[in-house]
Parts: sequence; C-alpha cells; structure tokens
Amino acid sequence: MARIGIVTGGAQGIGKGIVQHLIAEGWRVASIDKDGVAARALAADMPTDRLLSLQADVGDEAGVADAFAAIGQWLDGDEAPGIDLLVSNAGLADPVSGPIERLSLKDWRQWQDSHVTGAFLMTRAAVPLLRARKGSIVLMASTRAIQSEPQCEAYAAAKGALLALNHALAISLGPDIRCNAILPGWIETGPWAKPSARKAAEHRDVDREQHPVGRVGEPRDIAATVAFLASEGAAFITGQQIAVDGGMTRKMIYAH
Repeated sequence: MARIGIVTGGAQGIGKGIVQHLIAEGWRVASIDKDGVAARALAADMPTDRLLSLQADVGDEAGVADAFAAIGQWLDGDEAPGIDLLVSNAGLADPVSGPIERLSLKDWRQWQDSHVTGAFLMTRAAVPLLRARKGSIVLMASTRAIQSEPQCEAYAAAKGALLALNHALAISLGPDIRCNAILPGWIETGPWAKPSARKAAEHRDVDREQHPVGRVGEPRDIAATVAFLASEGAAFITGQQIAVDGGMTRKMIYAH
C-alpha cells in the first residue's frame, strides 16, 4: 500500500523537491500551490497515478476547504483512507520586508497568513486523515526563526511562530500524530533563483565557502530530511526543530 502525503507550496522550490523525492520513493502525493502555472507544470512532469496537483491559497479558509474536498475525492476508494504525511511548506519565500518603520500592516499580515495561518488551516483539516494512518506533520520553518539579518521582521516572526506551533501540536496530537519542524538554511532556490528584495539574486562564492560543508543547500537536502521524519526510523522523534543548514548556524561570524 502506497504511503500518501500532502505538500503545500509543492509546485516550486523546496516543495517541488519534496514532491519529486517522495514520488521517487513510491509515495502518492497531493501538491497544493498558489501558483496555477507552476501547479499545471508540475502535473505535466509527474506520473498522473502518483500526483494530484491543486491550485489553492493555503492562507484562505475556503481555498483549503476546496482543496481537501478534492483530496477526499482523490482518496475515495482507498483500502485505508487517510494520509501519512502533511508537509506545511507554503509561504512567502522572500525574507526581506524592508525597514520596520515602513512595513505596512497589510504586508505584515501577508507573511503571517502565508506561513502561520496556512499551517494552522492545513493542520486543522488534515488531522482526521492523519489520525487514520497515525501519520506525521513537518512544518517548514527557517534558520531565521533563531537568528536574523536586517529587515526580516515579518518573515522571522512568522517562522518563529511555526516553532511554537510545532511543539504545541506535538503535545496535543501525540501519540497518534508526530510533528517536527525543519529549519532550512540557505537553499539554492526561492528568492535566490530570481531578483528580489535582496541585494543579489544569486549566492556568491563567499556565501558557499563560509558553510562548514563548503556549499549552500539544495531542495534535495530538505526533501531527504522530510522523508526521514516521515519514516519508521523517526518514530521516536516529535516536537523537534532540525536545522538543515550545512552548519551555518554553528559558525559564529559570517563573511559579507
């Protein structure tokens, strides 16, 4: 019987890497992404018997309800209805929100809704399905939940909230459902792959070299960690926050 997962933000970046990794391991995956073009492109690239690719805004209650209605139809007829994994990965990828004195309440709420409200709405909807298979949850936080660079207040606050939500869910939902958080470091995707509020759109050599492992991360590094946390090998791990950052947060001084 194939294991079944839901991945938000699954049509691009880290989320796409997770979807590809799980499907390669034999999972069936429902991907939810706000970007309809990316969602359709993902569907065209993946086996139709393994992937359900949906367009929805996980920060919108009605959108989440519609997505789960479609997932329910997709699961209809399974011998053991339910899911084994929820990966809450969706959210505004660019961490830079600008000077705090010019940050609007509307923009602040966009960061919170895309990361925190989305994780809440998805978890609330997924819990009955997860309980049916004693599944697990992975929340995608960030190293910026525990350290900062300038002008990242909205992003850092949202990712920090996910760490608190993580341990709260682990206690409330155990023993049937485990919950863990991953803190990606610099990953070669997202805002680094295109111009953004950052000063540079690409990692520099010095950015790579200052990591103890000698490189920045790739989506496959995060995907492999997700797969482990969803496995029986991680059955005694819950409520934890795991930095997947090439040792970045263990180095005291960074080069700029």
